[in-house]
Amino acid sequence: MIYIGTCGFAYRDWIGSFYPPKTKPDEMLGYYARRFTAVEIDATYYGVLDRRSVQRMDARTPDGFRFSFKAPKSLTHAPGAAEAPSDELTRFIESLAPVAASGKLASVLLQFPPAFLPTPRNHDYLKRVAAWLRGVPLVAEFREAAWQTGETLALLRALHVGWCNLDMPSLESLLAPSTDATSPVGYVRFHGRNAERWLTGDRITRYAYAYSRKELEPWRERLLAIAAHTQATYAFFNNHARGGAARDAATLESLLEARCPGEDNVLARAPGGNPEQRALPGFS
Repeated sequence: MIYIGTCGFAYRDWIGSFYPPKTKPDEMLGYYARRFTAVEIDATYYGVLDRRSVQRMDARTPDGFRFSFKAPKSLTHAPGAAEAPSDELTRFIESLAPVAASGKLASVLLQFPPAFLPTPRNHDYLKRVAAWLRGVPLVAEFREAAWQTGETLALLRALHVGWCNLDMPSLESLLAPSTDATSPVGYVRFHGRNAERWLTGDRITRYAYAYSRKELEPWRERLLAIAAHTQATYAFFNNHARGGAARDAATLESLLEARCPGEDNVLARAPGGNPEQRALPGFS
């Protein structure tokens, strides 16, 4: 089954382009979940959410909805010689209990920085992380092309960690599009192709990009290829400025719907709201 969504949902600049005017922050997730079937939560990269916040997220989404949570940056951006999980990591995993219990936990994303290279030391660190989080569905995202090898895929398979396929600028140091799956969880992140601002941009301008339908068409077949080897496959758009992620996620969803009409076992579908939402700016 393929789930499509965006990286985050609580963006003020989506009001008017995705959310109706005057939408309040606490109304966003419920509205989002009427349109998409999964969301990637970026806030947990910066700090652990309290359990009550996760319970409210669970309550505001329907059965069948899925959450992917980004692991704390202390785990992925400051890896060292730690031999035991930190208190923050323990609290992070405990905070996910509500969505794990309801069956809505898709994965925990381990997003490593470009400086995290495929060295023996970092291979060992991956093994420790996988051991600390045993029983949690994990996906690893690398930002350095040197990781894109058969050796890495074999390591992730042995650790039962999913591989994150990427769409990003065509730069020598970055990963190329792929259809790899190393666990029951398939994963794709769309970062946009803004090569000019990739190295110099900030969290918004680096990912400022609007995909064309033609650019997304090859991913229809790639997603189907990944889904053929996984139990669940997730595709998340990170080009969130001005509602771009929601717009492009809807386009990819429509491409899959056209490719697999009426096949309920291929594409997860939101419970309702499509006609209304597509009439909003950005969906016309």
